[in-house]
Amino acid sequence: MKYSDLADKTVAELNAQLKEKKTELFTLKIKQKMMQLQNTSELRIAKKDIAKINTALSAVAN
Repeated sequence: MKYSDLADKTVAELNAQLKEKKTELFTLKIKQKMMQLQNTSELRIAKKDIAKINTALSAVAN
């Protein structure tokens, strides 16, 4: 996911995407704790996506 993809979305779309990514991060953390996560870089990617969405939200708010 690139920031340029998020720049033209509405606040409602960004909030929906943020909720989806937070749910994905939660499930990835659970899988990691249960030793079922094969690719641990998915955690880092999900965290970065959440940060990008939060940045886009703050840019839209201003």
